[in-house]
Amino acid sequence: MNPFTPYRSSQRAERDGFSQVLRAEWTTFRTARGWVLAMAFSVLVTVSLGLLIAGGVRSTCVTGKGEGPCPAPLLGPDGTAVRDKYYFVHQPLKGNGGITARVSDMTGQIRLPDAVPGVRNVTEGVVPWAKAGLLVRESLKQGTPYAAVMLTGDHGVRMQYNYIHDVAGGPHNGPQWLRLTRSGDTISGYESDDGKTWTEVSTVKLTGLPETVEIGLFATSPGALWDMAQAFAQVTATFDQITPQVANGSWRRDDVGVSMESDGTTPHHPGGVVESGDKLIVTGGGDIGPATVEGGVRADLMLIGGAVGLIPVLMVAVTFFTREHRRGLIRTGPPVAPHPARLLAAKAAVVGAVAFVAGLVTSGVVVPVGLAMLRANQNPIQPITLATESRVIVGYAALTAAAAVLALGLAALVKRAVVAVGLAIALAVVPYLLATAGLAPWLLTITPAAGFAITQSVPTFAHVDVGPSLVGGYYPLPPWAGLAVTCGYAAFALGAAIAVHRASL
Repeated sequence: MNPFTPYRSSQRAERDGFSQVLRAEWTTFRTARGWVLAMAFSVLVTVSLGLLIAGGVRSTCVTGKGEGPCPAPLLGPDGTAVRDKYYFVHQPLKGNGGITARVSDMTGQIRLPDAVPGVRNVTEGVVPWAKAGLLVRESLKQGTPYAAVMLTGDHGVRMQYNYIHDVAGGPHNGPQWLRLTRSGDTISGYESDDGKTWTEVSTVKLTGLPETVEIGLFATSPGALWDMAQAFAQVTATFDQITPQVANGSWRRDDVGVSMESDGTTPHHPGGVVESGDKLIVTGGGDIGPATVEGGVRADLMLIGGAVGLIPVLMVAVTFFTREHRRGLIRTGPPVAPHPARLLAAKAAVVGAVAFVAGLVTSGVVVPVGLAMLRANQNPIQPITLATESRVIVGYAALTAAAAVLALGLAALVKRAVVAVGLAIALAVVPYLLATAGLAPWLLTITPAAGFAITQSVPTFAHVDVGPSLVGGYYPLPPWAGLAVTCGYAAFALGAAIAVHRASL
């Protein structure tokens, strides 16, 4: 006789027993009209709020032709929405060569909220990501590949290229020598405290760089953040010790990306350059980098009502446990059939699967339909790949399932519906609502609400400041890390509940 036969028979019986419990729990759920309607209501709430937002968005821009629909987002080499506005003093460079200069001073202006209505409140200052330095790019056409080494307002020396890439140099804020060299497709950036001893910041490759490029000095400054909005800012940098190497011709001046007032001829917040002896004093505003806010409407805004729609799901998950607990069907004491731990696992599987399907239907409808409505109304849309859109849709479904299992686990631990629902909402919904208002965004790192990061459709970048609000696209954790936090909470709650019920036998 095979000594493992009883063990295998026991395993088979265990599996068969769990399958029977699972089928019974599924039958219990689907025959309870209230639970089914609550799940449908969850879908309806989130989809309605998302489509209401999509239908109400009307983006207009003032251009040289007057007010009208905003243009499509400017795209960088990798398809990311970018900003490409700066003042450029440059020369053509044919073949290999470079440029060396010192940024001896940086000043700026920031427009604060008006203290007196109608009276502009402008103060002196430089925003943290104001940039002044050396730039090489294949042409002046916006969105084309580039590389730059620069001194920033409060982040020291940086080497940035192709908008989304940023490499930190030394933590300097005073005068600094910079050097940018080209050898074929390879661009190298250097920094120096004295113009004699040089340290490489980074070397990058700009594939397909033409033989003749534009190289020179630039200045730009993103706006200052005030109450989740950007106020106008401009930076003025003084360059001296300027040494172009193998650059040909005289200096050219271009206010790249400057927009025109409604009259079509007056530049809006123009930059400029002033020559003073061997110095060039360059003033510019805008940014060269990702357009995380200005790049158009984001797909994840269609799920902004997801936290509200999650409340019925949490209530269903709690009552799915407490209703039978009140009836005495989940007992402590001597073992009964079905085993309490097995019953809890089956309930978690059922409510998690139902919540996943509800979340999948919700996101699978509201995201593509909402984006179609936005496009129909001529709104600029942040570019989104099929992979990212799929992650947002399936990720929201996974978040809904994890939140439902968490609520079930809490119900099994506290055994009181009102308390469990309150705890689930406080952990998974309230932090999200607070973060949407720009309050306590750090809660999205330590609470189950962190899982909403999985819906983030536009990444954040360390070299672009954004307001601490979900409306502005800010999530403190990456998408999958945030979802992992929620799943961790759900696994812990369910595991603790199963352990408690086993210990009580």
